[in-house]
Amino acid sequence: MATAATASATRFAAALHGFRWRTYPLLDRAFFPKPRSVASLRFRRRFLAPAVLHKPDVQIKEEGQPETLDYRVFFLDGSGKKISPWHDVPLHLGDGVFNFIVEIPKDTSAKMEVATDEPYTPIKQDIKKGKLRYYPYDINWNYGLLPQTWEDPSFANSEVEGALGDNDPVDVVEIGERRAKIGDVLKVKPLAALAMIDEGELDWKIVAISLDDPRASLVNDMNDVEKHFPGTLMAIRDWFRDYKIPDGKPANKFGLGNKAANKDYALKVITETNESWAKLVKRSVPAGELSLV
Repeated sequence: MATAATASATRFAAALHGFRWRTYPLLDRAFFPKPRSVASLRFRRRFLAPAVLHKPDVQIKEEGQPETLDYRVFFLDGSGKKISPWHDVPLHLGDGVFNFIVEIPKDTSAKMEVATDEPYTPIKQDIKKGKLRYYPYDINWNYGLLPQTWEDPSFANSEVEGALGDNDPVDVVEIGERRAKIGDVLKVKPLAALAMIDEGELDWKIVAISLDDPRASLVNDMNDVEKHFPGTLMAIRDWFRDYKIPDGKPANKFGLGNKAANKDYALKVITETNESWAKLVKRSVPAGELSLV
């Protein structure tokens, strides 16, 4: 275990390089550069993950100011080296449990996402036409990705209207009661899958629950969700169907009869997209502009 002197030296070295190194608990906030606004400080307190999560050798580091074009949240290993949350965090934990990386905490609207085309794929706020993107209203669940998965844009899914993959990791909608933080790595179990079709591209939504949730032991499949979280599956489908309408775009569609598929189908999706990711990182398929670092 590092001594207090070593920890202080580490923080000092980080400060010299302009880093805001996130440790937990936040006992030394005064040491770090003062945020540019009260909103930025509130953003960090509420929505940025603690450094040490389920894997004690994983930390996160901010670069830039929240809600700016240059803001990034990087993942670091135990030696302080940058790693990719997409490629380097393992998917499988065994016994049907998976790692889930939080990009967007529930009850927030900033459209945060892993930058798949940047080295080490940090989390950033999405940009369109040079402007930061926000959902028209808050998302009601923790939202993020399954590491080591990829929706292959060259693969036409015959079960979902022949739609091609959207070239991104698989999305997760985590329905637990706790609001997570950006960069949290949660242990989740899948419960259902929704086959969203966004402008002709297949964009899977895996519905899952964190093992830390008080009701996690009660829900193990789609029917349990309806029993203990009534209306949630329909609410998720409707949210993702309609969120683009306020911007003047058409509603998204859903395959598989416009209904959620069960846990077994969700596990099938995870397996297939994990296999697609393996081909990607082995360069068996073209990576295009995607970063494999």
